[in-house]
Amino acid sequence: MDPEDGPDAATARLRARLAEVDARLAAQRRAVDGLVEAARDTNADDEHDPEGSTLAWERQQQAALATEAERERGDLLAALDRVAAGTYGVCEVCGRPIPAARLEVRPAATRCVAHAG
Repeated sequence: MDPEDGPDAATARLRARLAEVDARLAAQRRAVDGLVEAARDTNADDEHDPEGSTLAWERQQQAALATEAERERGDLLAALDRVAAGTYGVCEVCGRPIPAARLEVRPAATRCVAHAG
């Protein structure tokens, strides 16, 4: 972690990203609920609809996006724990600082660029 970017700044950045992820997750869940409701309101055979994608496919897409948001949420919460423990911004492999630019793009990163692979 950049010395000028202390724990308070890291916490603020992580909490802001967490708020974005929570909003995205809520939207994905609403979309899945809407698709489930739409399927209830119709007796159409969406599996054989020549007009496009099926409700099942759309539901699966939304569920996959929600799963990804849940994973990111968990990563961000773990990063907040690392801030509290004083290990945020330190590569878990080599122990060197993770570059500030990487943390800006991936605030929950646990590895430096060299060990990100």
